[in-house]
Amino acid sequence: MNAVQPGSFLTLHYRLTGPGGEDVINTFGGKPATLSLGTGELSEAIESRLLGLEEGAHTRFELPAGEAFGPRNPALLQRVKLALLRQLGDPDASYAVGEVVQFPTPDGRGRYAGVVREVGDDWLLFDFNHPLAGLPVGFEVQLIGVL
Repeated sequence: MNAVQPGSFLTLHYRLTGPGGEDVINTFGGKPATLSLGTGELSEAIESRLLGLEEGAHTRFELPAGEAFGPRNPALLQRVKLALLRQLGDPDASYAVGEVVQFPTPDGRGRYAGVVREVGDDWLLFDFNHPLAGLPVGFEVQLIGVL
């Protein structure tokens, strides 16, 4: 049987769970995922735990707080003026705490997301940390194919 190595192409079912055991992503019961290791589709911490597993393996592991998606970074909490949001986006948009807002990257080719944490009179506080940054997570995997 083939074992997972750096750069392997994988077909797998997986479940990522948050600190309370709730599903964040779950492909079990649906179409399996396909991905290549080392392309950033999974965190490096998760990928490192897959290395050496053989095709057909079904396992679960826990990652301690901050290991899978890094620690929370207070510098990624940023206030953005409503005037700027209206200028760059929908001038009639309204925003609520917990809402995810997409922003273009500086080069205009990609996007990144921020979660609204506070709403002020003329500003919003966005959290640009990964939603699971600083938290423990669980990962269950069933390796269907390894190339």
